[in-house]
Amino acid sequence: MKHNKLFFEKVFSEKRMERYFILYPNDESKAVKHYQSNIKLTEAFYTSLSVLEVALRNALSRELKTMTGREDWYAIFANTPGLTNLNKYITQASKQIAGRHEQITTSKIIAELTLGFWVSLLNAEYERLLWKDLRRAFPYIPKKERKRKNVSAPLNRFRAFRNRVYHNESICWNMKRVQEIHDELLLILEWINKDLPEWLTEMDRFENVQEQIKKEMGWS
Repeated sequence: MKHNKLFFEKVFSEKRMERYFILYPNDESKAVKHYQSNIKLTEAFYTSLSVLEVALRNALSRELKTMTGREDWYAIFANTPGLTNLNKYITQASKQIAGRHEQITTSKIIAELTLGFWVSLLNAEYERLLWKDLRRAFPYIPKKERKRKNVSAPLNRFRAFRNRVYHNESICWNMKRVQEIHDELLLILEWINKDLPEWLTEMDRFENVQEQIKKEMGWS
């Protein structure tokens, strides 16, 4: 079944489709193919982004547990000068769990915390209090790169990129930049665990999908 411009604008909104049809004013089918390519590319990132999020959460949680000497390491935030601002994430996580009528446990709170929370732990404002301990979450980072900003900067980029992917926003434009993001993501995973990138390749479809897209769209 062939679907025209009006169909896509009605289903996905004129605003979302606008840039595609503007780029190909005389070729609706190519505009649609470009939009379909964007969906394929975002889906291809799900695996690597989800692995990064879980690996980062577990690595940082482990070091926070070691630092505080307690399973519920987040309990110190409310009464620790300089960290009190982080308690809002814990409160929100507790509300989310309670809203589902589930028992609030340590493991559930940790699992409920957002990527924004984990990435924020490495922001400059917490460097003095947390970085000395949290840097151990990245045991395979080269010594010359072992600075908070070298971890925080790419993680903040991933957080923004992840939000675009999970909200089905446009990412299929600069394929060179998308490749760089994927390569950087693998590098961060390697800093967490040197065997993670190789393990991920067994499931990661990014390389194949992006090559397929470039071929279908006629991009070099």
